[in-house]
Amino acid sequence: MDTGTHIVMGIALGGLAMVDPVVASEPATMSTVVAGVIVGSLIPDIDTILKLRNNAVYIRHHRGITHSVPAVLLWPLLITLFFSLIATEANFIHLWAWTFLAVFLHVFVDIFNSYGTQALRPFSNKWVAIGVINTFDPVIFILHAIALIIWGIGADPVYTIITLYIVIFFYYVLRFIIKAAVKKAVHFTIPEATEIIIAPTIRFFQWRIAASSENCHYVGRAYGRSVNIYDRFEREPMPTSPQIEVAMSDHNIQAFTSFSPIYRWSISYIGDLCEVRLIDLRYRSKGYYPFVAVAHVDKDLNILNSYTGWIFSEDKLRKKLKFMPNS
Repeated sequence: MDTGTHIVMGIALGGLAMVDPVVASEPATMSTVVAGVIVGSLIPDIDTILKLRNNAVYIRHHRGITHSVPAVLLWPLLITLFFSLIATEANFIHLWAWTFLAVFLHVFVDIFNSYGTQALRPFSNKWVAIGVINTFDPVIFILHAIALIIWGIGADPVYTIITLYIVIFFYYVLRFIIKAAVKKAVHFTIPEATEIIIAPTIRFFQWRIAASSENCHYVGRAYGRSVNIYDRFEREPMPTSPQIEVAMSDHNIQAFTSFSPIYRWSISYIGDLCEVRLIDLRYRSKGYYPFVAVAHVDKDLNILNSYTGWIFSEDKLRKKLKFMPNS
């Protein structure tokens, strides 16, 4: 989920913590629990700082180790120790328990996005991405905002937040039902498809579709149960050459392939220069595929430049690569 949603989730969890008699009756414990669950709701996304290094590192590691099983156990302990030093009279066990719940919920809700997490590490490096909730879901955010306002004007926080969670539970069930209906419609539209990726969008009834058969890739959108296929790409094995092999070993290319489950390739030559481009098919936007990886290799098998990330025009891509075709 996005940062804003994690914040309102943390505040809501602070209201639910009032169900705990120790939290409700001890001011020091109450204040540290509220602070702890808000921090716990945000701390797994500390790996966003990896963007400052480069996109390849960020793509490989965001929602990785910081969302893993050891991290879910370690973050609450670190947060609890920190707040216990500030408020020594706070109840350690209750502070830890509520902070643990906040961290766990952060990782848990992230698996329902199409991006997913490596929540099973170290047992598995597989990305767990159920893909029923958009990274920012306006319904979930608005429901939290309404509940917090109701709490703010005097309603009982426990009953308010429990009601909120019940409503959100049924919202998730509804999203699963809708996605299943969309998948069935895609099977009907592309009966030869062997792999189907359905990803939510910010709009309730719209879903992104990327599918593959033995011979083709298909890209489209679903509007309710109506499936529109916009692009169809023939699947061909990537040719082999020393330049292509070097390009595929580049750190940006490898970061892309570790993350993208369905993509097509494009290889072009500019004189002795070989450009290898990989294009993720899941994120088509206004006829453009913005998530790419590109590497340029010269005839001496040197990688001149490479890039992976979100680019919405060729000019911007060339600037990122610091490459001009005529130079």
